[in-house]
Formats: sequence, C-alpha cells, structure tokens
Amino acid sequence: MKGLRWRYTRLPSQVEDALSGEEGEEKEEETAPAPARAPEDPVEPQLAEASQVLGASEMRQISLHLPPRVAGHSWSLAFCTSRDGFSLRSLYRQMEGHSGPVLLVLRDQDGQVFKWTGNNSFFLKGDLDSLMMGCGSGRFGLWLDGDLYHGGSHPCATFNNEVLARQEQFCIKELEAWVLS
Repeated sequence: MKGLRWRYTRLPSQVEDALSGEEGEEKEEETAPAPARAPEDPVEPQLAEASQVLGASEMRQISLHLPPRVAGHSWSLAFCTSRDGFSLRSLYRQMEGHSGPVLLVLRDQDGQVFKWTGNNSFFLKGDLDSLMMGCGSGRFGLWLDGDLYHGGSHPCATFNNEVLARQEQFCIKELEAWVLS
C-alpha cells in the first residue's frame, strides 16, 4: 500500500526577505530552491559495520519508513547473534543504556525477513523468557524464545499477516538490533 507523496521546498527566511528589500534596491535574483529529498527517494543509511541480515536495497527501503527525526542518522549495531550469541538476556544487556529508536531485524532459516504495517501500536512485549511483537486475536505476530533460537509467527493486525515465516514455528539464523542515532 502506497501512502501520499510529499515534496518539500525551501522557503526564504524573513532575514533573506529583509535583506533583499534593503536600500530600495529592486533586485530580481531568482534562485531555484535546493532540491529536497522526496519521501520516495531513500537516504542510504550510514552503518558502523556490515549487516548479516539486510542488503543495501533492503536498508534503503526501510529508510523510507523511518520517522523523520531519525532519517539520515547513522545506524549502530548494538547486538547481533553472530557476534554476541543467541541469548535474549545478552540482547537486553547490550541494549541497556541505549535510548532512542531501535530497529530489530531477523532472518529465519528459510531466509524470510519480517515487515511491519504500522496498523496498530501493539508492538513489543518482553521478559527474560521471551520477546513478543505484534498482537491480534490473542496471538503474537512474532515470538522469540529466551535463547533467540526458536521463534513463532501467527496472524495479527500489527503485521497484517498470515504467518511471517514459511512455518508458524521456525529457527532463527541471524538477529540484529540497530540503534538509530
């Protein structure tokens, strides 16, 4: 589903307007506004290190859906299973002290990468035994166990999905948590 497309143009400030009208000079100097980035033109995120889950085209696509306050910011890899191991406690420990938005991405053993629709705000619930994302009809759209090895997926409004993986139960191949700051 495509949203509305907006284009932004830079307007002259009041100071520029005042300067252009000083001393009765009638100066007709037209300058074209600087080309603004349209929402459909993704900004290449700056990564501190390479992702094992996302390719360059996937990162550009994700950047289209990021809030404006983090667009163009660098991505810092706070946690990844290939470096930090398969442990939810390790994920929590690595995330401690980080404030601001976090992008959590994973790829399962069948190569599936999960997507969010933005249809509701039932987004995240976690404890030491599991991490759950999305909700609908009493089931979680995405569930990860405490070892970050097994996961599950069920239909939910958050993801507007049937099952996010090829099967309701799956094994995680790689998981990354990126801090967007």
